[in-house]
Amino acid sequence: MDWLTTVDHKKIGILYYLAGGLFFLIGGLEAILIRIQLMNPDLKIFIGDTFNQLTTMHGTTMIFLAAMPMIFGFMNALIPLQIGARDVAFPFLNSLGFWLFFLGGVLLNLSWFLGGGANAGWTAYTPLSTITTDSALAVTVGGNVTGVDFYVLGLQIAGLGTLIGGINFLVTIINMRAPGMTYMRMPMFTWASLITSALILFAFPAITVGLVALMFDRIFDGAFFDPVRGGSTILWEHLFWIFGHPEVYILILPAFGIISEIVSTFSSKRLFGYSSMVFATALIGFLGFMVWVHHMFTAGLGPVANSIFSIATMAIAVPTGIKIFNWIFTLWGGQIRFNTSNLFATSFIPTFVMGGVTGVMLSVPAADFQYHDTYFVVAHFHYVIVGGLILGLFAGSYYWWPKMFGRMLNETLGKIHFWTFFIGFHLTFFPQHFLGLMGMPRRVFTYDPGLTAGNLVSTVGAILMGVGTIAFIINIIVTNRKPIDAPNDPWDGRTLEWTIPSPAPEYNFKQTPLVRGLDALWKEKMAGNKEMTPAEPVGSIHMPSPSILPLVMSIGLFIAAFGFMYHTYVVSIIGIGITLICMALRSIYDDHGWHIEPEELNEDKGVKR
Repeated sequence: MDWLTTVDHKKIGILYYLAGGLFFLIGGLEAILIRIQLMNPDLKIFIGDTFNQLTTMHGTTMIFLAAMPMIFGFMNALIPLQIGARDVAFPFLNSLGFWLFFLGGVLLNLSWFLGGGANAGWTAYTPLSTITTDSALAVTVGGNVTGVDFYVLGLQIAGLGTLIGGINFLVTIINMRAPGMTYMRMPMFTWASLITSALILFAFPAITVGLVALMFDRIFDGAFFDPVRGGSTILWEHLFWIFGHPEVYILILPAFGIISEIVSTFSSKRLFGYSSMVFATALIGFLGFMVWVHHMFTAGLGPVANSIFSIATMAIAVPTGIKIFNWIFTLWGGQIRFNTSNLFATSFIPTFVMGGVTGVMLSVPAADFQYHDTYFVVAHFHYVIVGGLILGLFAGSYYWWPKMFGRMLNETLGKIHFWTFFIGFHLTFFPQHFLGLMGMPRRVFTYDPGLTAGNLVSTVGAILMGVGTIAFIINIIVTNRKPIDAPNDPWDGRTLEWTIPSPAPEYNFKQTPLVRGLDALWKEKMAGNKEMTPAEPVGSIHMPSPSILPLVMSIGLFIAAFGFMYHTYVVSIIGIGITLICMALRSIYDDHGWHIEPEELNEDKGVKR
């Protein structure tokens, strides 16, 4: 019950991290099944619609339900600690955001047991995604009719949770920094999270509008994407990619922040060019909204549109390049410690560069006509997302595990995890560049026998990545059996989260710290101080009350979704009614919270409510 009702940002961070990890395992299993089918061109294990469902659900699960929530897990667990706050700005909304995401993800994956997963590709292009039962096309395509409904409603619910989370972090970072924590003294991960939250605020409404319109087309016989009745199929592509390209930066910017923290700590040096890093991050966020048409070069928008978006796409490589050089210069001349966390962080740099180079190749429209919808594109975005984001998340996991869970992960198992996953990753995706250039299209379950060797290597690599992930899970289980004994500051860290016990107490800081410069803790260490200078006397601390309402509100929308899908609108009314009643209860009964008195501030034993 404590976990179901919690509004503590650290527990919600752990919930996000574990739920994202669960979906990561589901998405990884789908990927391995895809690769097993592609091991040989003559295999007939997962073919036809089953293969379409696997590719669609793999992409959707990994982007929306694995990568995003694991990022949110770190943001939740760490941002208040890094800025010297006692919690996020809206703890109740924080809990609501998690439960909406989780139940949206559960809804999406229930489709496997209720007729089959979505099968229109993770981008759900129309008219594939508008095929319903009463359509003549549905019969000829053999399309699954309910899977896309689960996709549309599951992503709407999960996306609402993400949007709530983004707004919450924006307000938290802008309003709740400790005294002296100016913007240009914020840790790089906090900066990346601030810009990511702004991207969420502006990008997610586009996909929300697109999904609502698609829902009207599928469930209420609308015509937004039906050209026969005056709609437009290209409209969906625009709406999807106006969200979809900023989404890539929503995923990768927090990874950039994680790498900046880790490279700096394990080089025992201040991050090189901090201010240029901040402005490069902001510029990436800004330009991220100006490049979506590079996903649509072959859609026939014409040479002017293609040229403009080609130039904008090339321009975004400049701030990204600044970051790469800054990380290298941070490592240069530092006292580098290659533990598991730093192995993942430093391997991120060349791997991400490889993904960036193929991105510049894809930004040329004339060349993109050749690369488009081939395995070259698959290789490119996996180098960016897996070679970038996932390596960053693993680096962050080993780095912040003691702060989140109070235990140190095993280094030997960690290095087994790193080498198997890293080698497996390159074995999987490096050959796919050449498969694509040799003409292998995406989303097909068979291929020319001349491409067998590359596909076989790719499958072996995918299995090796799976072995690495299993090593990580074993590491977590082994570590969890150890006592909670991690020190406050195991890595000789530089930022505020390392000033308090591991794991952090419920109230985070007994006294709000006074920040006197960039790398606040490092500055105090250099001045010979054992701990932060407090900005306030010891006093009573006000904490928000736990609440079951966020979970019940999310269950209401979950129920309503089934009513819409199965055209049983009484169920929809009941579900929405549950949500509205919870909103009314939240409005009527004010949460007065509870207080921790100074004599109760015992950092070893916690506090009694």
